Amino acid sequence: MIEPGFRVMLRMQIHSGMEDEFEQVWRAVGAAVTSHPANLGHWLLRSADEQGVYYINSDWVDEERFREFEESWEHGEHRAKLHPYRASATIATMHVVGHLTKETA
Repeated sequence: MIEPGFRVMLRMQIHSGMEDEFEQVWRAVGAAVTSHPANLGHWLLRSADEQGVYYINSDWVDEERFREFEESWEHGEHRAKLHPYRASATIATMHVVGHLTKETA
């Protein structure tokens, strides 16, 4: 059985020397994402290959509910607090079409 879902992946280049503070701020404002009832999880990942590159990954019940969150004032405040750390960013959005685990593979 395929569970529907929507995934968002943000790639951010953080200004050199600001990485530790960025991670602290991300943790401090993370409830702005995880408190939304349609959010299924929120991750911060640091690249193993590129200095200062982070990925923020979040899973959502569906695209409609993510877009609702994306337009919210809570998300605007979250973005504003993280913005000073980023040199650049790109976003990818995707529909989950399959999920395998040890039990289902």
